[in-house]
Amino acid sequence: MADYIVMPKLGFDMREGVLNNWLKKVGDTVNKGEVVAEIESDKATLELEAQVGGTLLHLIHQHGDIVPVGANMAIVGELGEDIAGLMDGGVASEAPKREAATPVEKPPLPVATPTSVAVDAKVIDEAFPDGVKATPVARRIAEEHAINLLQVQGTGPEGRIRKADVEAFLATPKPSITPKAEPVAAVTMPLVGPDATEIPTSRLRQAIARRMTESKTTVPHFYVTTEIDMAPALALRKQINESLPDELKVTVNDMVVKAAALTLRDFPNLNAAFAGDSIIRHTRINVGSAVAVEGGLLTVVQKDTDTSTLSKVAGDNRAMIARARDGKIKPDDVENGTFTVSNLGIFDVDHFIAIINPPEAAILAVGSAREVPVVVDGALTVGTRMKATISADHRVTDGAEAARFMQQLKALLERPLRLLV
Repeated sequence: MADYIVMPKLGFDMREGVLNNWLKKVGDTVNKGEVVAEIESDKATLELEAQVGGTLLHLIHQHGDIVPVGANMAIVGELGEDIAGLMDGGVASEAPKREAATPVEKPPLPVATPTSVAVDAKVIDEAFPDGVKATPVARRIAEEHAINLLQVQGTGPEGRIRKADVEAFLATPKPSITPKAEPVAAVTMPLVGPDATEIPTSRLRQAIARRMTESKTTVPHFYVTTEIDMAPALALRKQINESLPDELKVTVNDMVVKAAALTLRDFPNLNAAFAGDSIIRHTRINVGSAVAVEGGLLTVVQKDTDTSTLSKVAGDNRAMIARARDGKIKPDDVENGTFTVSNLGIFDVDHFIAIINPPEAAILAVGSAREVPVVVDGALTVGTRMKATISADHRVTDGAEAARFMQQLKALLERPLRLLV
């Protein structure tokens, strides 16, 4: 029976993606889970896996189309099957294309003001996020300036709102309704001149800026730091790696990720998310690792980390990190994280704090394991120590609970054989 391949949600805040390329053509056989297309999200270029198997019968969207999350992209079924009944479930009109890099400037049309909003019915389409047809760039600018896109007149195809439309709306003087009691501080914009170079912001950098600003301005962070004796963990890692092939060798980060997952079993508030009048506790523990990529960073997520063997954690992370750096991550690589580890130890960083990755409740920042002078039983000696700091959401947890989490994490890494049980 014929069914659709749909645009997946590649991250909790994703609304749409750009279809970069079909890797299959009509008439080709498609297996469930096989990569059939490349999708560009705010974060990266992702490989789209088919949710169904069969013969590719029809392509609903083409190269360059901007496709909303959940929209049907193609039809898969049996060769020769009648799909007329499914054609109406596709796109009735031509899908919007990616905005050109250098669009031709057009005079701005008259736009509605906040005090007199006239919404053109043709702009509202339930197939698009919030019922509004708009390019990703236009949406980003609107979010940054708290603009309701229903107030903006679109000049693109079929009334689609473009970057120039939002900028024209921003430039239109707005009547003052109620004078502010306190002056608002002006934002000083950097000047572009002969001594500076202006670089367009990538989709990934825009996504990072948006999410990190949201996190730091809406999530009340607090921090707890501890120092861990890593000599036992490093000795165990050396012994483990002597018997493993290169593709399964364990890193210090793998050990920290596994230790964090086991500790989270006893601290469900840190494996959770704040949801206003409730706290969502996740039943699975999926620990993400922040990965530096060209132009920014991504978080790859190892699933069921607490029940995975240490070698599986290492193998999964190694494969996902390689895909992330090659620009070929899969949707499952970046979805459903419940806690994140950010490790800068490879850069000889002693200590740092990380920004929480929303909607998660906490993130662990890990520095370098280094030889330092320590006092043991009253005697000065050389030890191997690593500092780690948890950043936690004060709406979900408190200082004492976070401190107990760090205490238990420290004990686990200092007696690391329990990572193998």
